[in-house]
Amino acid sequence: MSLSPRLDLRQAQSLVMTPQLQQAIKLLQMSNVDLSAFVEQELERNPLLERNERADFEAPPERAEMRPDADASVVVDRGAGEDADGPSPLDQDYNTDRDDAGAGDMTAPPGGEESLGLGMGSWGGGGARDFGEDARSLEDTLSRPESLREHLGAQMAVDLADPVDRLIGTHLMGHLDPCGYLAVSVEEVAATLGAPPERVEAVLARMQALDPPGLFARSLRECLALQLADRNRLDPAMEALLDNLEMLGRRDLPGLMKVCGVDAEDLREMIAEIRALDPKPALRFEGEPVHTVVPDVLMRPNPEGGWLIELNSDTLPRVLINRRYLARVRPAASGDKAVRAFLGEQVQNANWLVKALDQRATTIIKVAAEIIRQQDAFLEHGVQHLRPLILRDVAGVIGMHESTVSRVTSNKYIATPRGLFELKYFFTQAINSSAGGEAHSAEAVRARIKALIDAEPPKGVLSDDRIVTILRGEGVDIARRTVAKYRESMRIPSSVQRRREKLEAAGR
Repeated sequence: MSLSPRLDLRQAQSLVMTPQLQQAIKLLQMSNVDLSAFVEQELERNPLLERNERADFEAPPERAEMRPDADASVVVDRGAGEDADGPSPLDQDYNTDRDDAGAGDMTAPPGGEESLGLGMGSWGGGGARDFGEDARSLEDTLSRPESLREHLGAQMAVDLADPVDRLIGTHLMGHLDPCGYLAVSVEEVAATLGAPPERVEAVLARMQALDPPGLFARSLRECLALQLADRNRLDPAMEALLDNLEMLGRRDLPGLMKVCGVDAEDLREMIAEIRALDPKPALRFEGEPVHTVVPDVLMRPNPEGGWLIELNSDTLPRVLINRRYLARVRPAASGDKAVRAFLGEQVQNANWLVKALDQRATTIIKVAAEIIRQQDAFLEHGVQHLRPLILRDVAGVIGMHESTVSRVTSNKYIATPRGLFELKYFFTQAINSSAGGEAHSAEAVRARIKALIDAEPPKGVLSDDRIVTILRGEGVDIARRTVAKYRESMRIPSSVQRRREKLEAAGR
């Protein structure tokens, strides 16, 4: 056997994660809010992209028609006779140009072609053309509520005259958590600022006296005590109650009466005072604004049977490539190699974005349609009929990878006749049937446990063992620890605590 160098030609296939492919995967798992923000950035960065806001350019939304008795295939109606089984959206030729004369047409500015530039400012429609009128939007003129820092700062400027005390107070303010509790100890603040712990403690006491009462507490007990002291209701009996909040959580009323030295009527009044306090006093100031969840997918009953599913066009940013603008700037850039390279890159990026958005929309509707097909019984009859479903069940039918289905169902919502649900809601674990029949969905079993507990009488509270017996009689093979886990996940107390609460409510 001889050894000698030689050249071989071989063919091999490999998946190359190009930057565009990585970005397409990120687009797939973005929520509609994140996607809109990403498209806004691309519109600012790419001078060849233009938002499609005209009705005559609005493409019909992707749509799917599902019938319970249909086969496993998902037909996606894209408004032009195409279906989901055709070529991949990235392989199709879409008309992404904007080359019309009309409201969206651009005319050259008085300075000529050189003044066009590549920025968005030359596209017009940007606001006031002189300084004689207010070009601010309505949102810029609206007032905003006072923040907690502003509220405390105004009080601190009056109550703390010493600059050192103000510095300590400002440092303490910076360590408030969102609920208004102090997240550091006095010793840590003293070590950081190089101040005596006694002085930090004194400033903390003065900060705790600011409005609203309960701020700068280091525990729930201290937060409630500060509010009771502000109301002049912190007597020895109330302090004993605050020292035994865990007994109050267990509804151990006889034990609390013994510890506090009061009768049942006084204890009932003390508990009512505790319930009137605010355990999170800072949330009224700097709570995050509530964002309305906008569904990505809409569905409605089909008059011919089944369901009609379509994407919400309000959450789909649509962009076009303005070929007219490209034709105007390309001749001026013919002599500059760097500018030509820049324009070529921007054209490529614009084409990719348009096709990636279309592929994202098609993939979402395919996954949503298959989920609805498999969970048709839930939509018809309620949560008790929710089927066990895993990612593999959907991915195998539509011919996609499980990771793709997982990304599609993340942060995506669907509006159904039974309410607004995240797509991941429909994926639940399976619980075996005690009779050997079809498995039960974990979510359906959880809903059944809650229904049993809500219907129990005060003198007939169901224990976990009793719930297991009832469920096994209904064909659900479930263990006691599983019932306890589901009950705790729904924040339902134990049978002992529920019995106390129900008897107390019945005796009022």
